[in-house]
Amino acid sequence: MSPLISAVGVRKGFGKGSQRIEVLRGVDLEVGPGEFVAIVGSSGAGKSTLLYCLCGLIAADGGSIALAGNDLGSASRSELARIRRDHVGVVFQDLNLISSLNVRDNVRLPARLAGMRPRRRDVMHALETVGLASCADKYPNHLSGGQRQRVAIARSLVRAPQVLFADEPTGSLDVASRETVLDLLRETVTDSTSLVMITHDLDIAATADRVIILANGRHDRVLTHPTSEELFETMH
Repeated sequence: MSPLISAVGVRKGFGKGSQRIEVLRGVDLEVGPGEFVAIVGSSGAGKSTLLYCLCGLIAADGGSIALAGNDLGSASRSELARIRRDHVGVVFQDLNLISSLNVRDNVRLPARLAGMRPRRRDVMHALETVGLASCADKYPNHLSGGQRQRVAIARSLVRAPQVLFADEPTGSLDVASRETVLDLLRETVTDSTSLVMITHDLDIAATADRVIILANGRHDRVLTHPTSEELFETMH
């Protein structure tokens, strides 16, 4: 079976001249259909930069990335927008919820911005999936941190993506909310949907099918079904 994501020699830097910082220095990885892959590494290892390159939100400087059979490096801006619309869901670290919109409209918004008209029943189904159908008319500032994160997950699920990217989705949550959100994300993984998650929490990473360890902008190690103790020992 062909990989859903294939990245070879991915490089990315920021700045110019003596101020330039090379964040990714040649990263290789593959993600198969229905796979949960966690990406871990120390602060500054390039985790979030890699995620944004993989989903086509920022362009890599070198190497190649194929997503659902599409070459991101040769795609135009409009083609990248189509690829993300058709294949990708993203749960951002800072959520990006609009405070002046209610929950239903926040969930609907990205699809509308992409030129789609999401059906009300699809929006409500996404909210039911994360247990927030009763909060459809509430506003983000009336929700807890865990509930807001679940709204962000619902928003990413409306278009039934082939791959869901999550950037530190549990980083600011209490233990109970963290477990709820993690369970929801795990449940998104099916034969047709993959999950790529950035996390600093080794206990969470240990629940993935595979864990990719980044170090100094490079693909350092891949572990299959590791324990959190194995991850800690490998990284230290």
